[in-house]
Amino acid sequence: MVPTWSGDRLRGFAKQTCVFAILRIDWDRVSKTRVALYREEDGSCPFIEWFDELPAKAQDKCYLRLERLREMGHELRRPEADFLRDGIYELRASLGGVNHRILYFFHGAVAAVVSHGLAKERLVPPKEIDRAVERKRRFEANPSKHTYEEA
Repeated sequence: MVPTWSGDRLRGFAKQTCVFAILRIDWDRVSKTRVALYREEDGSCPFIEWFDELPAKAQDKCYLRLERLREMGHELRRPEADFLRDGIYELRASLGGVNHRILYFFHGAVAAVVSHGLAKERLVPPKEIDRAVERKRRFEANPSKHTYEEA
């Protein structure tokens, strides 16, 4: 189960207007990226199964990364996210020397689909990227069948 995070610490932040040089951004008009979770054929959700096993503090960090993905979409960059290969990206969260990675891909202009999560030491293993590429292929063939919905 994904914890609820009300954003009390940032309340009002999204309502502010940002002034950068002469560029003015009205955050109320910026569309959010829809973040969907990938569902397997049997109805299970690999990301939730992984997420549920994480310690609470690691869950909090990973959830914040998902929130940033929702806010920033394609614009999210290092150190929070990075492109791996074949349309697969990673969200990056570290806690206590453990590097947590959430693999995802984009579907259309306004949706990011979370494939699964993992803990890594150095590089994301190629087999994990291959797994995400295969899930991307299946999702693109039938998005409604592979979108996780809570019961």
